[in-house]
Order: sequence, then C-alpha cells, then structure tokens
Amino acid sequence: MTHYLIILALCCASSLSYACAAESNPIDDEILDSGVAKSEDVSSKKDQESVYEADFAAVPFIFSTENLSATLGVAGVLKHAGQAQASLFGIGLYSKNDSWLTYLGINNYQLPKLDQWLFSGEYYRANYKQGVYFVPSGTEGTQGANGKVGVPTDRVVTVGDETYAKLHLKYVLPWGRGSQGAARSLIPARKNISWDPRESGVSSITLTPFIQTRELVGYDDLPTKAQGVKLKLDWDNRDNGKNSHTGGRTSLTFSRDFGANGSENGKSDRESWTTWEFEQSAFFSLGENSWFDEQTLALNLYVADTPTWNDGDIASGDYHRPPSFAGVSLGGFDSLRGYSSKQFVGRSAVLYSSEYRMQPKWQPLQTLPIFNLYNVPWWQWVVFAEAGQVSDQFDFNELHQDMKWTLGAGMRFEVEGVVVRTEFAYSGDERQFWVMVNQPF
Repeated sequence: MTHYLIILALCCASSLSYACAAESNPIDDEILDSGVAKSEDVSSKKDQESVYEADFAAVPFIFSTENLSATLGVAGVLKHAGQAQASLFGIGLYSKNDSWLTYLGINNYQLPKLDQWLFSGEYYRANYKQGVYFVPSGTEGTQGANGKVGVPTDRVVTVGDETYAKLHLKYVLPWGRGSQGAARSLIPARKNISWDPRESGVSSITLTPFIQTRELVGYDDLPTKAQGVKLKLDWDNRDNGKNSHTGGRTSLTFSRDFGANGSENGKSDRESWTTWEFEQSAFFSLGENSWFDEQTLALNLYVADTPTWNDGDIASGDYHRPPSFAGVSLGGFDSLRGYSSKQFVGRSAVLYSSEYRMQPKWQPLQTLPIFNLYNVPWWQWVVFAEAGQVSDQFDFNELHQDMKWTLGAGMRFEVEGVVVRTEFAYSGDERQFWVMVNQPF
C-alpha cells in the first residue's frame, strides 16, 4: 500500500534531532555582516543594540494527512534576538484528532569574553494520536518485513509521546573563517574556497548534552529514554550553508549514553551504548545558462556504526545498543526520502546521495499573494537520487547488498532566512511527500 505523509517540522537534525539548530542560521547575511561589524566598533551596550533591530516574522499553515487529519499551525522566527547573530525559531501545531507538536530553537548566542563560542538549545515535544512508527519485531536474524536491513521492524500505528532537549556548546577554532570570532564565522564565504582548513571554512568542536524520550501505547517493553552527550568535529568549507555551490563539509560525530540503573524490577534500566557517524559532502558549480542563474551538483556520503552493538550478556540478551529512535537508522526527510522516518534501523548504515540543484532566472514567488508578505530572495528546483542500506554488521559487503534506493524531485526556497523544501520521493515500495526546513546536506 502506498502511504502519503506530510511532516512539517524543524531542524533540526537525525529523527527531528538530526537537524541541529546550531547549524541553522535564519539571519540575513548582509545584515548579520553589518551588525557584527558595527557592534565591534562601539563601546557601550546601548550603542551595540542600536546598530541592528530585532525582526519578527510568522507564517500560519494548514494541511491534512491520513494520520493527523486537518491540522493548523504557525511557525515564527525572531532574527537579531538580542544579538546580531542570534535568533529564536519556534513552531506549534494542533490537529483535529488532538495530535500536537511544539518546538523551540535558540540559536547562536554568545557570552562576554567568549568570542570563539556559540551557544544554542533545542526543545521538542509532541503527541501523536495516530503516529506511524517502526518498532523491532522480535524476529530472529535479519530477515523481516523490510528484508535484509539490520533489525527487523514492524510498522505500527499507535499513540506516541516524544520529547527531546539539547544544549549545543560550539567552539569555533581561530583559523579560516573563524579567525575573527565565532559570530563572523556565520557569514558566508566572500573569497575563493581553499582546501586548507587553516585558510578556508569554519572548523569547530561541538559538545551536545541531550535527553530524548519516546513512549508508545501498547509497547511498554521497548526502551523509552536515551540520555548522554554528543561530540562533533566539523569542517564546514561550503561557500553558503543555505545555498551551497562550491566547497564541501566534513563531520565526525560520536554519541555516548553512559547508561543508568533504575528500579529493582529493571524497568527503568538504561543500557550504555556508543555510536559514531561520518559525513562528507561536496558541491560543484555547473555555471549558468539561458534558463538558470545557478546549477549545482551536490554529493553526500554518510557512514555510521555502533561499536558496542555486540557487547553485553548473551544469556540475558541485554546488549549495549541504543533504542531504535536514538540509534543508527535510514528513512525520512534527510535519508532515503522515499521511505518513512526511521524505517530501517540497525548497527551500521551507509547512504549515498546526489542532487542536481537549479536556480531559475524566473522568480515569481516574491510577487505572489502571501509570498509577497515575506522576503523570498531565491527559489530552487531539485532532482535527487539516493542509495543506502542498514545492517547488523559493520561490513562493506553486507552494507552494499540489496541496497534501498530513492528517486525524487522538489522545490526549495528561502523565506525570511529559513530554507523551506517540499519534495516528492519514490522508492519502488512507497511514495512520500515531505515539507521540511533546511537543506538535507
């Protein structure tokens, strides 16, 4: 059966958490550049506040899906929220079947005398009355409803309650675009890209304490909580994070949950586990022609593993593995977009993604009703292809057998500093329609 799914959510990001709020900067680049520069030239706090003004924009929306029914919501962004480079981003929605979602992102704040640091936070809470989830089926081996894709899962529809909270502590190394401080590192590159991180791009180290929970009615035996810390090493050498044409990005993320002992009956126990994720993207400008101002070939490689997967007690079956909602997975708005969110879970994963992005010379959005109320500087057409696999072994051959694939097309545009994308994806097994923010890579 074909299932159509519309998801309106944020950043964020990995599940919804895969899109990190600290990586989203809904600030006008020219205003940010001017505001940061001017604030460095004045001495008093009052004078600093006068060189930029807070700017608020809100967008109401309405849609309907099989699982949410008719839904009303609003998304809002406050740019220059107390500091030139800082912003607040929030969303809320409520549906006819009493499902609801809230999200708040606090992005890119600085503390006195900590010029190389940026501080951000995220909080998400949602309750779905008819949520679609993929839960471990309990079948032995790797053959299940999804084929040979790691842990077999069953598709279920149930009441789900989800939360996560994150604090991002980002240190920008003082070289490349970070040589003039963390705030200026948010400004897009103004000179040619170099492949020497001492001269080009933004190198950073981010520490992220996190708490993530998911409770499903009727599935009380499943783990409900993950709590730990992430360490991300990142070199962002793109010319523009919102609309990249040249350069690339390299990141390595380690996640650790140290576990916890709960009540005597063991229901509150939490296993310790470790994962790592490597991601490499590259962007190649294909120039312009009579139809398009910009053409870009975008490529991305994602590899992940859970090295603690087989550690534990074989007799009891207690292994050091993350809950399915917090571990390695594919499927959703950023990976294998032709499948449902986190449809494939397991120890390890590999994903290859390619996109052909086109920016038409014709730009009608700024003149259309509703759109003309907001700043929409560009729009983009995209076609994309993906191939990936999940396995219960970290093995090259296993990860490249019977790979899942996705083909799709979409439209993206920047509105008030936020990139919005709408995409239709086909996998051969399913079709999905996504409405989301931020580029997938």
